[in-house]
Amino acid sequence: MSKNNLAYDLTKYEDVAPEKAPKIRIRRQPAENVGSAPKLIVMTLSAGLLLGTLIYGKVENTAIHSEIAAQSQYVEMLASENVRMQSELEEKTALKSIESYAEEILGMQKLDKSQIEYVSISNGNIVDIPENNENVFVKIKNAFEDFVEYIRG
Repeated sequence: MSKNNLAYDLTKYEDVAPEKAPKIRIRRQPAENVGSAPKLIVMTLSAGLLLGTLIYGKVENTAIHSEIAAQSQYVEMLASENVRMQSELEEKTALKSIESYAEEILGMQKLDKSQIEYVSISNGNIVDIPENNENVFVKIKNAFEDFVEYIRG
């Protein structure tokens, strides 16, 4: 151990009379005019009105979105119904279904070679058209219609 000659100042730890605390004085000032009661009521009502309109807008927005969702679901249902009906129509107009309807319901048969009849014309490529025996009134009517057609162009 080292021997040193340092002394402690023990006066720091002695009881010293406490200093007098400064006296604190509180001065009350009159409250400033924050606002009158009618202004406070008007501001409260306007804030409430603003909050009410905000909530009402959100409610209407939600209602519109739910209606849009319902209509979208209805459109999707109609689109699937359209696809179903298109496939049903294609099924009914298919060649196989038409052939089966003709055979089963109408009693038709497919054409075979025994049903074919050939017609031969003996006088060649000449066609005879017999004249119509029209009376006088029909001829006048036809002549008048031809004249009107000629006039119109």
